[in-house]
Amino acid sequence: MLDISLIRNDPQAVRAALLKRLDEVDLESIIKLDEARRACIESTDNLKAERNRLSREIGLLKQQGGDASEKQARISDIREELAALEAKFASVSAEFQERMAELPNLPADIVPSGGKEANQVVKVWGEKPNLGNDPLDHVELCKRLRLVDFERGTKLSGSGFWIYTGAGAALEWALINYFCQTHYRDGYNFLLPPHMLMPECGYAAGQFPKFADDVFHISSKSSDRGLFLLPTSETAILNFFRDEIIEYGQLPYKAFAYTPCYRREPGGYRSEERGTVRGHQFNKVEMFQFCTEDQWEEALAELVRKTETLVEGLGLHYRTSLLAARDASASMRLTYDVEVWLPSIGIYKEVSSASYAGDYQARRAKIRYRPKDGGKPRLVHTLNSSGLATSRVLPALLEQCQQPDGLIRVPEPLRPWLGCDVIGP
Repeated sequence: MLDISLIRNDPQAVRAALLKRLDEVDLESIIKLDEARRACIESTDNLKAERNRLSREIGLLKQQGGDASEKQARISDIREELAALEAKFASVSAEFQERMAELPNLPADIVPSGGKEANQVVKVWGEKPNLGNDPLDHVELCKRLRLVDFERGTKLSGSGFWIYTGAGAALEWALINYFCQTHYRDGYNFLLPPHMLMPECGYAAGQFPKFADDVFHISSKSSDRGLFLLPTSETAILNFFRDEIIEYGQLPYKAFAYTPCYRREPGGYRSEERGTVRGHQFNKVEMFQFCTEDQWEEALAELVRKTETLVEGLGLHYRTSLLAARDASASMRLTYDVEVWLPSIGIYKEVSSASYAGDYQARRAKIRYRPKDGGKPRLVHTLNSSGLATSRVLPALLEQCQQPDGLIRVPEPLRPWLGCDVIGP
């Protein structure tokens, strides 16, 4: 959520920033709601002050045997006026909060306007592998080597689901193990959070209310508070400190989590969405940092580099791109995507988004830190990065590491777990 003081003090600058990612921006109605809300507070304070003054005067009059009926009548009127103001304030505040919650984050100055076409490639690593004129795609490789069973996955749960089998399951788990071991070695706190979360978690992360239909909701007869399946462990890690004040010495607080992710992804039959590239359930290791407003640049650089190092460790050709405003998450100020090369279709696919949210999520989640030199608690700044999502790493690995004899070369970091250098029939 944005700071209302930014909108009050410089609405034109806020509007210009938001127009990088929105077609229209209506701040006037928000400003009017804010003015009405503040007017209610001022009127309430004035009436309470008048009531207190009259109460003192009534006390003195009664001590002196005077007539206090007129002042008592006024207090009765004030009571009714306060009740009406309270109802108005509640209504105005609810609408104000709803409108503020709808606003996306302000893109950083370096973020280009536009959509995917405006993304800027900032780094390319490695060379595109020479696989001949007709490389197999990961779906065919999975079927030939019996690594993933798409048909039985559909039989169990419908379209958009699959089952890792045999060496495919081992390869998937080796990837997860490689990612987790790396982050644990680097000093990140390992979390295994619940997969079912309360609605407050989605709101704090900036996913609700706008994207509430993109997740799987769970109804329960025993509770009127419906849970939802987490779409990414970022949602859970952020809420680890919700409604808390973090001590300065704990920052930056670095954490990572492994979870499956559950999403209502739209169905697609394009070649770039086949196989495990897009589905309703996939595995992901997520990194997260809570920091001060002075630490975020170093934190973001670290998250991007850690992500890139993981892909380089697998020997996969990739590129890193600065996302344009309309291609990035609405909650983020700045995002870099790490994208791996898929030879069979000749495109790059995102396997990680390293993003900086500023204090946008922390304001919604009410997460603050106590400054080093004392003073009023301040909002923390939050960052996250996938490290990594396996459902797209695996296709890139299979396609880039396929050999002329039909075998798959196993990247070195995964060999200890699999116990082999190649995967074959």
